[in-house]
Amino acid sequence: MSITAIILTYNEAIHIERAIRSIQPFADQICVVDSGSTDDTRDIARQLGAEVHTHAFINQARQFQWALDTLDIRGPWVLRLDADEIIEPDLAHRIATELPGLPADVVGINFKRKHIFMDRWVRHGGRYPLVMLRLWRHGHGRIEDRWMDEHMVVWGGRTVTFEGGFADHNLHDLGYFTDKHNKYATREAIEVLNQRLHLFARDEALNAHSASAQAAFKRWVKERVYNRIPFTLSAALYFLWRYIFQLGFLDGRSGLVYHFLQGYWYRFLVGAKVMELERAVAHLDDKNLICTELSRLTGHRLVAQPEAAPVPNVQPPPLATRL
Repeated sequence: MSITAIILTYNEAIHIERAIRSIQPFADQICVVDSGSTDDTRDIARQLGAEVHTHAFINQARQFQWALDTLDIRGPWVLRLDADEIIEPDLAHRIATELPGLPADVVGINFKRKHIFMDRWVRHGGRYPLVMLRLWRHGHGRIEDRWMDEHMVVWGGRTVTFEGGFADHNLHDLGYFTDKHNKYATREAIEVLNQRLHLFARDEALNAHSASAQAAFKRWVKERVYNRIPFTLSAALYFLWRYIFQLGFLDGRSGLVYHFLQGYWYRFLVGAKVMELERAVAHLDDKNLICTELSRLTGHRLVAQPEAAPVPNVQPPPLATRL
């Protein structure tokens, strides 16, 4: 049962060898799609037998969908892996031994991701397990066209969940963490503004059948409940919910750092950026002018489009481009 793995990279020399070696026991084809690394990422990947492709980066979703649409994917199964993620030996063994025996109506497989922060597993605060669809039959899956919080979605069958170790373990320092989340906050602010102003088509393919029920529920809560509460209140409530009621305090001092930064500071920053951008375009009525101004302020090229109909999960219809 052949598997093609796709890994997106940009200056991931610190991570790429670890990621590739974690999937070599079961992946027959490993494709690295790089967006112009200036370190040794591409050389390391080639030395480990990966196919290396270069493509200009717009956002995570566009980059990964380009890989699905363009690369010569030879395996009947496709794996999505981030460069700072690891498939641990128990899950690698399960994939290798159980994948060939799955019935034909299974088109997607969820993994239970754990987060390693400051070299410690964040076990509480609602952070484990994060159930994510990461392995699917080729031709039955695509990635959501979103600026942030994009998920793989599948059609034509059902999904199952494999037990086993799947870890997000970034080796960079806190400066990298905060810089990355600052960029994430800008992209998420774009999604929130689009939800409110209907600037361009929104990909609504995520549901309990197309991916994991957990991911679909969390999306629903965020967009239908959380985003409608003033961020000055919602960020504090979310942090308290995670840290106290979901027992985040049991993760120790490093856990406090993580839950505060990711569960309060980041959520507050998203809300502040939404407020800033809303004020910047409050005097504009035309969607094209709004997108032009948002593009200038965020550095992301946004183009106004009419609302699209909900995307069905029976085929991978091309979504209207925002470029």
